Amino acid sequence: MTTAPVALVSKCTILPSEKSSLSDLKLSVSDLPMLSVRYIQKGCLFTRPPFPIPQLISLLKLSLSQTLTHFPPLAGRFVTDSDGYVYITCNDDGVDFVHATATHIFIRDVIGSIDVPDHVNEFFPLDRTVSYRGHFIPLLAVQVTELADGVFIGCAVNHSVTDGTSIWNFFNTFAEVSRGVKRIVRQPDFTRDSVLISNSVLKLPADGPEITFSGDARLRERIFSFSRESIQRLKAKTNNQKLSFDGEINIVELIAKQSNDQLKIKTETAEISSFQSLCALLWRAVTRARKFPASKMTTFRMAVNCRHRLQPKLNPLYFGNAIQSIPIYASAGEVLSNDLYWCAEQLTKNVNAHDDVMVRKFVEDWEKDPRCFPLGNFDGAMLTMGSSPRFPMYENDFGWGRPVAVRSGRANKFDGKISAFPGREGGGSVDLEVILSPETMDALESDPEFMQYVTVY
Repeated sequence: MTTAPVALVSKCTILPSEKSSLSDLKLSVSDLPMLSVRYIQKGCLFTRPPFPIPQLISLLKLSLSQTLTHFPPLAGRFVTDSDGYVYITCNDDGVDFVHATATHIFIRDVIGSIDVPDHVNEFFPLDRTVSYRGHFIPLLAVQVTELADGVFIGCAVNHSVTDGTSIWNFFNTFAEVSRGVKRIVRQPDFTRDSVLISNSVLKLPADGPEITFSGDARLRERIFSFSRESIQRLKAKTNNQKLSFDGEINIVELIAKQSNDQLKIKTETAEISSFQSLCALLWRAVTRARKFPASKMTTFRMAVNCRHRLQPKLNPLYFGNAIQSIPIYASAGEVLSNDLYWCAEQLTKNVNAHDDVMVRKFVEDWEKDPRCFPLGNFDGAMLTMGSSPRFPMYENDFGWGRPVAVRSGRANKFDGKISAFPGREGGGSVDLEVILSPETMDALESDPEFMQYVTVY
């Protein structure tokens, strides 16, 4: 289906229902590099509510206003002081609220095709907006798009204000308030007293930084789904384990074989997780699809949450960016000549090694050379994994049921950008949003090692 226009019905500014008393929040060494990337665009697709759309719009406006009292930075703006430090001033300037309609588009048009259709991009506000613009425009915008048989609620959030953990805490709270929850338990923590708060200054051009990748490249975008059972099979294969008849790893048989030394278990690294197994599978398949010579160096870049890695630990609900990007390198020959376990082991070792010492080293390195984050695929051999299947994306019940699907907008997508979502059925299922060049995607879809684990619903 070709791109379908989405018609604007109305646009307004939503203010917090109560005035903020929160002091200005200084951007951290995890926030500042994101000034050159675009607003994050995430949203949920729902069936149509059992009440009129005008009533829904009124409900969501009121709920958003009340939710902003718990998240005052989102209703603020950026300010840069005379020393070059950037802050969020919680000045209650408000957020954008957009009501749009696309009643010729059905739920099946959003989730029924192989590739994610272009019209999904129209469900999000602030398209192609760079985060530095938060000095002049809202840090958050919400768009509610009425479909023929459903509703899409999309958010665009400044990436220098939030990471995935913070975004989904806001989204979950917005949903809770909408369905009448009075006591919000998961209150965000706005403390700014960790090593992430630095005295270093990020020097920027007068008109702000530019994005570091081309936004006009030809790309294909597809959601690959992996059921719980499929991922268990993959994890078992990666770890050279066997499955019992019900799909669970047969621990009794495994222990017996270990004791008899009939099964060689790799012990240098702890058991490879399901997610690292999936990442290794993708790394191998995309490397094969890109048809590199054996000597070509490839990069698998993973975003890691630093909240629990720092000592002392940050609050799990710390509001802001608390992520660092870990690059793992291996030649195409190494990736393809070794097995799944070897690839997953490289990922696991690097992630496990990213402890308090390593987090602080990343901070120190940035302070020596403050810079924006170089997002993109600069040598054609990179994969960048973002988001997380642990994020509570399907807990966004606004009062008439869980989402049918989760989708993201056009922002920050390039050849090799991957986002991991939980599968709707839960239980450890995973959806991978994969962005690749058309040629690479075609080859990936023909890769038997990869496709044998993909679940078709």
